[in-house]
Order: sequence, then C-alpha cells, then structure tokens
Amino acid sequence: MEIVCCFSNKMFFFVFFLNLLYLVSMEKEMTVSIEPGRKECFFQYLKTEQVLELDYQVIDGGQGEIDISFELLSPVGRSLVAEYKKPDSSHRIAAEEDGDYQLCWDNTFSRFNSKTVFFEIAIDGEEDPWDLDIDGDVAPSPEDIYETQILNMQDTMQRVRLHLNKIRHLQDQQRAFEARDRNIAESNFTRVNVWSFFQIVVMGCVGFLQ
Repeated sequence: MEIVCCFSNKMFFFVFFLNLLYLVSMEKEMTVSIEPGRKECFFQYLKTEQVLELDYQVIDGGQGEIDISFELLSPVGRSLVAEYKKPDSSHRIAAEEDGDYQLCWDNTFSRFNSKTVFFEIAIDGEEDPWDLDIDGDVAPSPEDIYETQILNMQDTMQRVRLHLNKIRHLQDQQRAFEARDRNIAESNFTRVNVWSFFQIVVMGCVGFLQ
C-alpha cells in the first residue's frame, strides 16, 4: 500500500508537469512591424472542425494612424474575413477544411507610417498531447481507486490550464492596450513640444522685427 501511494504522488506531479508544458504551447502571439505600402501574411495550419481564435490590435502607427486592414483566407484562397482600416478586432473561425489558413495585415493605404501590430492566436479542438491513457500501463493496478484519483487529477489540471490560459490572454490584451495608449501619449507629447517650439520661434521673430 505504501508503494502504491508513492506511485500515486509521483503520477500526480507527472501529470501536473505535463499539463504545464502543454499550457505554454497552446497559444501563439507576435508583434510585427508592417512598413508603409506593404502587406504581411502569416500562415496557420488547421484541421477540420478546429476553431481559430484571433485577437489583434495596432499598438503604434505614427502621426495618430492607429489602424490597419486585415484579411483571413482559407486554404483555397477564399476570403473568410475582410476588414478595412481598423485599430483592433477579434475573430473566432471554425475550420471547414484542412490546410494552411492565411492571415494578412495590409498597410498599402499608408504612404509614410509603419504600423506595429500585436496579434495572438489560439486553437480550440486540438488533441491534447498530454492526454494520458490511464486504462493502459499507467494505472496502478490492481487498486482501481488510485486510477480514479489520477483521472480526477487530470480533470483538475485541465480546468486549471483553461483558467490560466484565459488569464494569460487577458493580460496580453491589457499589455497591448497599455502599449498603444503609451505610444499615443508619447506621440501627442512630441507633437505639442514641436508646435510649441515653432510658435515660440515665430513669436520671437515677430517681436524682433517689430
């Protein structure tokens, strides 16, 4: 009995560790700079019935242009989402076919300002690589009670993982909004200083001429 208890404790930490590893790999996020007059595309492979969750926002644009165009294309090139000059957006798309889905951000309408875009994608419906088959050799036979305990541990870890993913997603969004607000404030501060200096110079010149 003591040996079985020891095995159960080790199994708990093993399942916990594997779920933490999977937590790190579930979501993808990236910050990219899109030059004026350019269009940048990224690809994400999806299987049928998997769900792609996408959040993006422009965190810096220069001269107050905090917007960009976006398009999501299916593997055969069919447009699933098309947006023009938006500062941020969220989408949830269910894949109808296997293949590489194309996510494109378009800054061709801007001639001078590059755009910094933060985006995050998550895929629902993925097979969990850490989903252990407890009915196999892992179960501490013949004590079925410990098999049930391990299954309960797995369920608990799954719920914890989902909650942590949600927290991480909200924190990433908050960080991106904060970065955008800071960039806007710094841009306004620079613009006010430049115009103030220009007005002081003009007033000085007028006073000197008078």
